[in-house]
Amino acid sequence: MRKATRRQWINCGIVTVLYLLFLVWVKSWLGLIVVPLIFDAYITKIVPWSFWKRSKNKAVRTVMSWVDAIVFALVAVYFVNTFFFQNYQIPSSSLEKSLLVGDFLFVSKMSYGPRVPNTPLSMPLAQHTLPVFNCKSYIEFPQWGYKRAPGFGKVERNDIVVFNFPAGDTVAINYQQTDFYTLCYEVSHTTIPRVNMDSLTREQQKAAYDIYYAEGRKLVLENPTEFGKIVVRPVDRRENYVKRCVGIPGDILKIVNGQVYVNNIPMKNPENLQFNYLVQTTGPNIPEELFQELGVSEADRNTASLSENELYSMGFTSTNGQSKLNPIYDLPLTKKAYQTLLGNKKLVAKIKIKSEKDPTQLYPLNFYTKWDRNNYGPIWIPKKGATINLTAENLAIYERPIRNYEGNKLEVKGGKIYINGKQTNSYTFKMDYYWMMGDNRDNSADSRYWGFVPEDHVVGKPILVWLSLDKDKGWFSGKIRWNRLFKFVDNI
Repeated sequence: MRKATRRQWINCGIVTVLYLLFLVWVKSWLGLIVVPLIFDAYITKIVPWSFWKRSKNKAVRTVMSWVDAIVFALVAVYFVNTFFFQNYQIPSSSLEKSLLVGDFLFVSKMSYGPRVPNTPLSMPLAQHTLPVFNCKSYIEFPQWGYKRAPGFGKVERNDIVVFNFPAGDTVAINYQQTDFYTLCYEVSHTTIPRVNMDSLTREQQKAAYDIYYAEGRKLVLENPTEFGKIVVRPVDRRENYVKRCVGIPGDILKIVNGQVYVNNIPMKNPENLQFNYLVQTTGPNIPEELFQELGVSEADRNTASLSENELYSMGFTSTNGQSKLNPIYDLPLTKKAYQTLLGNKKLVAKIKIKSEKDPTQLYPLNFYTKWDRNNYGPIWIPKKGATINLTAENLAIYERPIRNYEGNKLEVKGGKIYINGKQTNSYTFKMDYYWMMGDNRDNSADSRYWGFVPEDHVVGKPILVWLSLDKDKGWFSGKIRWNRLFKFVDNI
């Protein structure tokens, strides 16, 4: 062992101090086992870290130099992705026109504090599946509990937030776009006729939903060819979603005719809030130029799926004395786009907001509420340290946080509630929860469908749009949305 130079001691000291500060920040003393390795790499050099540099074989030196560079890059990307920034691409239209399909975002982990990973042994840049190999991108052991390092702040109302999909804990591989629980209820429709819930007591309604779910789950498990393998994913390996936070811990939230109320005060709507409208023309189809002006993508240019009788009953008629209805579109529109169409009397004959009331797939899936997506609640959002009285009326709303997110055993026997084997009529929450919704309200799978987002699922805050690509256009016809490049999300 050669005597270390003064420069080596200085470098070793700087790296060690920075590393110790990092450990203090993330509160992970297990990382102290790396300190001797840092000391050896700079001072003692007992481990031959760069043995390949002394090889007389040029091929070995070339290959190992590439391996060394790749390993360093992967380690660097792993730490940057885990604790500082992550790239995210908008996959769906749930936040249009605030964030667009094809936007690439820098997501700050520092805004709310980075999480110490549940699955530390994982491949960077792969959420849960390795491309090409089609296998898990992480090793399930070890799995660490939830811990978050201090950040710049907490999730606030109106923040756009990236988070792990709460209902993505269990996934049928061939139906990854549908959460497992909704899938089970949908599948059970094919074998069990639905009963009239209005004629049943609360206990009978709960029993009916339990039967639906059990039958659907059985069908999914017994048909792996159709549904694929059923996998269970740790929190940090669930799909990433991005929505707007409309309710924070302790809020009472309700939706009345599409307007969100928080603590009985109407929430200020985002400028680009959208609802679906049925738009009937005077005869011709809506031209491509107008669709582009309205910002309606090709994927959202749908024709009305209702029957003619339903459309006639809603007041839609032929304007040219024809027996057939003029074209009727089903379009998501902002307030500005709605006003533009309303003022185009030559093209547009009638516009009517699309009212859709289907309470069967709303959260909680196993509870009959008569709510719909535009008239929902009121619902209290759990807060860390707050205690709630549990009743037959609210147990279904809070059983998933109590059982699945906070790891308790919850049972109902003889009309009495048992948590971890003890009879109780109350529960004190261990985490904060949030209510997330998309700005494209009628085309967003959000908290109305799968419920609360626990604090341990929060990934970070989108800061910057660094690239934006329009999938409906070619590279030489406006594919790159230049006006969105390097725009701060808070300014959109």
